[in-house]
Amino acid sequence: MQVRTYWLRIAKYVVVQHRKTMRWIAAIAGLFLILVLSQNTEAFPRTPWKRSIDLNDVYHFKVRQHRLAEKVIPTSYHLELQPHIEQDKFKGRVKINVTWTDTSHLITLNVHPDLQISNYSVRIVEPSLEERAKGLPLMDVYIAKVEPPTEKKPLYVIHLEQMLKEGSSCEIDISYTGKLYTNESTGFFKRLYLDCEGETRYIVGTNLRLDHAHKVFPCIDEPAYKATFKLSVMRPKTMTALSNTPKESTTEAVGEPDFVWDHFEKTPQMSTYQLALFISAFESISPTMEIDEMDGRKLQIKVWGPCGHLNDLKDVPDKVVKIMNYLQEYFNSSIILPKLDLVAIPSYCFSTSDSWGLMLFEENELSRPSFWNTAYELMYQWIGQYITPFSWSDAPVNKALNSFLASMTTVDINPDEMEGKWPMTMLYSLYYEFGKTMPFSRVAGIRNEATSAKTELIFRMFNYTLGKELFRRSIRNFIQQESKENLRTFFADDIYSRLNDVANETDNLPTGMTINSIAGPWINRDRVPLVTAIRDYDTKTITLSQKVYLREAPPASTAKVSYQWDIPIVMMSQDNLDFQNRPILWLTKANEPKNYTIEDITDENNFIIVNPEEIGIFPVHYDFCNWKMLSQFLQGPDREKIPVLTRAKLLHDSWNLAYAGELCFGIALNMTLFMKDEKSHVVWEPMFMMIDHIGRRIEGSDVYPKFEAYIRSLLEPLCAELDETVQAKEPSWKTHMRGLAKNFLCRAGYEPCVTEARNRYKKWLTDEDPDKGNPVANEVLCPVFKWGTDAEWEFGLQRVINFPQNSPERKQNERTYLLKSLAGCPQDTNKIERLLNVTILDQNGNFTDSDIHLIFTMLTGGTAGYTTLFNFLNDHWDTVKQRFETKRHLWDGIINSATSSFNTQEGLYMVSELYMSRQGEFDTADHIIQEALKIIEQETEWSEKNLPEINAWLTENLPEAELEAIQKTTPSI
Repeated sequence: MQVRTYWLRIAKYVVVQHRKTMRWIAAIAGLFLILVLSQNTEAFPRTPWKRSIDLNDVYHFKVRQHRLAEKVIPTSYHLELQPHIEQDKFKGRVKINVTWTDTSHLITLNVHPDLQISNYSVRIVEPSLEERAKGLPLMDVYIAKVEPPTEKKPLYVIHLEQMLKEGSSCEIDISYTGKLYTNESTGFFKRLYLDCEGETRYIVGTNLRLDHAHKVFPCIDEPAYKATFKLSVMRPKTMTALSNTPKESTTEAVGEPDFVWDHFEKTPQMSTYQLALFISAFESISPTMEIDEMDGRKLQIKVWGPCGHLNDLKDVPDKVVKIMNYLQEYFNSSIILPKLDLVAIPSYCFSTSDSWGLMLFEENELSRPSFWNTAYELMYQWIGQYITPFSWSDAPVNKALNSFLASMTTVDINPDEMEGKWPMTMLYSLYYEFGKTMPFSRVAGIRNEATSAKTELIFRMFNYTLGKELFRRSIRNFIQQESKENLRTFFADDIYSRLNDVANETDNLPTGMTINSIAGPWINRDRVPLVTAIRDYDTKTITLSQKVYLREAPPASTAKVSYQWDIPIVMMSQDNLDFQNRPILWLTKANEPKNYTIEDITDENNFIIVNPEEIGIFPVHYDFCNWKMLSQFLQGPDREKIPVLTRAKLLHDSWNLAYAGELCFGIALNMTLFMKDEKSHVVWEPMFMMIDHIGRRIEGSDVYPKFEAYIRSLLEPLCAELDETVQAKEPSWKTHMRGLAKNFLCRAGYEPCVTEARNRYKKWLTDEDPDKGNPVANEVLCPVFKWGTDAEWEFGLQRVINFPQNSPERKQNERTYLLKSLAGCPQDTNKIERLLNVTILDQNGNFTDSDIHLIFTMLTGGTAGYTTLFNFLNDHWDTVKQRFETKRHLWDGIINSATSSFNTQEGLYMVSELYMSRQGEFDTADHIIQEALKIIEQETEWSEKNLPEINAWLTENLPEAELEAIQKTTPSI
């Protein structure tokens, strides 16, 4: 029955994959057109490697995979590997036991073209079900022909002379040779490193995720096809071999006196990508802490590293034990295997492997003191290894769930590490992206990661709404339920089904609502809701409603979106600030009428807070009176009765709602008044974002000097206090907060900050060999280039021009940062014009097309930048157009950067005049300037609506002396 269920799921999977493949063909056709038509290859940067599951790899895998028929399935592999490390190759032999689930004469295996097959044979080891019933003897089987693999179709197809029926079992015996890869870390790879005595040594290892097992041995290389593995490997006597399971025995290598064969214990059933091997001369250390027994097992943990490096790893084994004890108790399960090896590899910058029982890390990644990264990777020993995705399309939910569980683990084990980082940092970026008119339109590649982050926060929401104990029980069921069927696989929806099972035992969900139906809209839409809570103080009621949250006003032509979500509503009041409450109600898609009215939870003298601690992914809007009471309370002595995450949320919601036109800016700015007494870095994070976003929006206006003065009034006492309490080993958040505070003060022209930056910059100015390296911190550059002299800026420009190429002492990212600062920081138009003259008119050969594109991008960050670029384009139109005639990405880039950032009536007039005077001359950029005109019109409306209100508030709240000082240097409004 178990086998039948398993293969029914396989069949279902094949049908689903066929449908998905057709959609992917269409997607690839579109991507092909984009790549062909685009001349800007820099628009498609390489995605950096990520640990565990890289979602971009998952989506690329869907495109390149070649589906195998499910008529022949593997049951076991006996694999022998014989690395010839000096020659960068290896010999292999694999015996695969396969069983027929339907009549067929074909055996199809995944085999990479780099594997050169020398011998092959097939023999029957068990007759079919029908032949067994009739008592027929085993027959011989013959191979008619084989089809070798190709780059386009890496499949090895064996054609048998006769048809084999259901239940038949065969052993496929294949000998071959393969490559040890030295320029990538997939398949069977080799790396060099320097040992403690300065000698060059090598390591070899495997990384078979996602579909790289077929680079190492012929197999059926898909997660759903599980089998047992018996691995034998030949290694030098001076080295150690590690695999998923402990070593069973060691035997002499006949004819190879310096080598031995290690034979490892048979693994449980697992997917091909889980097989792991690592050979090195590394040494190991063990934990001093005791690992708890679970399932009658006591896991053996070792941490491995090269000689001379183990001291840096000395704290890692006990950290691993602490996390594993927590996870074993949380899952109520061991990882089943008897041992777990963690290997730290120095200077290992490629993709790394988290296999079952054997994990490879870059050394610094493993040795750092943080718990989250280690917890996240260890989580995969259960969800991803003990149970596995049925297919790689189910992997994203694996990543999201593990990330959530790692965060919860870290909160419980090492709470200081997570303070302020989770979940708020994730939420801020999600709100920003999902509030756009067109989410991901500028950086489409981040969609996968954003969806994963949102899914992680949905798990957090369910952890609150169901309760931690019920959530944990559902996770345990998720793992154990699969193991009962001996499948140890899951589909993406399975976790929601397990959550739903435990939810059905409670009254936490309204009748007819399921976890699956709640989760779908939250995860699949690139939007989040805005919940509004309006209190009627006469009738003592609260009216709740929801709509799509938009931070940007959509164009009039945009179709109106009327999404609805099922939203958990947690609510508390000033007279009952209990932040452990469960949801008191659900605002559902099915609510009729859509405005849902409930009885108020307090009286008119107390405020309410909806969605405290950001339990759900949604901002909240209130009526004027409730906002006023919140602002007054935050300025009072009991402010800290509201936890930091909720204080941060209230601040973040208020100014984002004002930015979006939902809330007047006067109320939003009132919500910042308490910041003069606020010391928590968690609450200051959204404040810094506000300073940046609003500051950039109003820069160049007459209101901006008043805004800078207000920001200085908040930051100066904060900076002074942080400077007074500097400690040698202070928390990282404090150093980070001090840096941000100083950065924003410098940006606002705070004289002591600018003076300090210029004094530090002199060290570089007076250096005898300034091109040897930058002796000052990057944080110094922007205030110097913004407020310093022309000579100081020119010195920076010469350092870019004279930057040494191919120097082992200088890295290219140093030059890139310097160029960014030279372009993005100055307010002096002379500096910007000088940079444009050198790079475009003079065509200085030290600046590449990439540099020029970077300059255009950086100039959009401030009024002086994009205005000077616009005037430069207008004054040198013919020269610029001729210069970029064959470089359309630069032509489009300068049109976009020079026209898209204006936000005033004057800017609208300037761009409109350029468009009319140069009608028909924009070529490929014509649509860009048309779109820019639409954007400027919207931005102008925003400015005309909000600037008077911001100005009025600042005039009322700034000291009179400050206003008079500003008045002397700024024309009146």
